[in-house]
Amino acid sequence: MTDVVTFAAEDKYSLVTLDDGKANAVSFTLLEQLNAALDKAEAAGKPVIIAGRPGKFSAGFDLKVMGEGGEPMLKLVAGGAELARRLLQFPTPVVLAVTGHALAMGGIMLMCADYRIGTAGEFKLGLNEVAIGMALPHFGVEIARARLDPAHFELSVNCAYLYDADGAVEAGYLDEAMDSGQVMARARAVASQLAGLDMKAHKVTKSRVRAPLMAALDEAREKDFAAGGGV
Repeated sequence: MTDVVTFAAEDKYSLVTLDDGKANAVSFTLLEQLNAALDKAEAAGKPVIIAGRPGKFSAGFDLKVMGEGGEPMLKLVAGGAELARRLLQFPTPVVLAVTGHALAMGGIMLMCADYRIGTAGEFKLGLNEVAIGMALPHFGVEIARARLDPAHFELSVNCAYLYDADGAVEAGYLDEAMDSGQVMARARAVASQLAGLDMKAHKVTKSRVRAPLMAALDEAREKDFAAGGGV
């Protein structure tokens, strides 16, 4: 199996890089390898940086699988939903180096991290499901409701509005945006700073802050996947 996710243990943080040589589509392979890398990061007990490849963070779910429909599609979307839950509940800070486009499930991942650094330029970020003929799953709706600026929530979800990096900061997808040559250095600096936190206190506080969202995601799971699913 080709590696599309790599893991590196650094002094103050773990670095996970997504690179399938294409659009970093969220496939079964990427999910399996990303979860394995997150297992290593969790064991290390340090902040984790998740970075994309140049120009692409993630274009969302693998459209070949989504086009099949039925059980394969439901299984892939369920895997994405569980990844989102894992990132939201991750015991150490999650920093994203958003190296380019982040769409659909890629956009959802942005909303699940603790600190997001985006790349200035002609890149698109957001939830484009409605534009490509898909209804946003309930879990995506609830994450967007909790993490996006209220003034941008319905525009982003109902109208598939996409942002550049500066607009994504305003909407709530990103925390800051900068030139491409600075993104990784900034992510490393942020992760190193966050390494000074008390990780036990971070984990407990994060769980308290996100408890209402996790409860909403429990309900969303039933709506999306119970009895054949509503995806």
